Amino acid sequence: MHINQYMKDTYVLIMAGGAGSRFWPKSRDHFPKQFIDILGIGKSLLQLTYNRFINICPPENIYILSNEQYAGLIAEQLPRISKDNIISEPSRNDTAPCIAFASFKIFDLNPNANMLWPLQIT
Repeated sequence: MHINQYMKDTYVLIMAGGAGSRFWPKSRDHFPKQFIDILGIGKSLLQLTYNRFINICPPENIYILSNEQYAGLIAEQLPRISKDNIISEPSRNDTAPCIAFASFKIFDLNPNANMLWPLQIT
């Protein structure tokens, strides 16, 4: 397979749906750690994760998986990402259902997709 075709078939799925309980009091339910500049460098964990993968695949192949509550924060922190690339679950269902849900969506787009799941940032 040619490298360009490989990149075209590569999709990155970033889970960003945590509840905000791990870094309390800094992290809260309405603004969990994935949206916070924890390192003090002007970028949130979500932005840093997105930027790490921008050269791995086309930007339109990067999807953010979260719950509906955080769709606005994701769009605000990643203004260049299409709203179609934000996959919002209607409720918190943990990791396995999130992966299954997103996998089916990506398979519908491209049956030859190679999916990368970076470490969970939630």
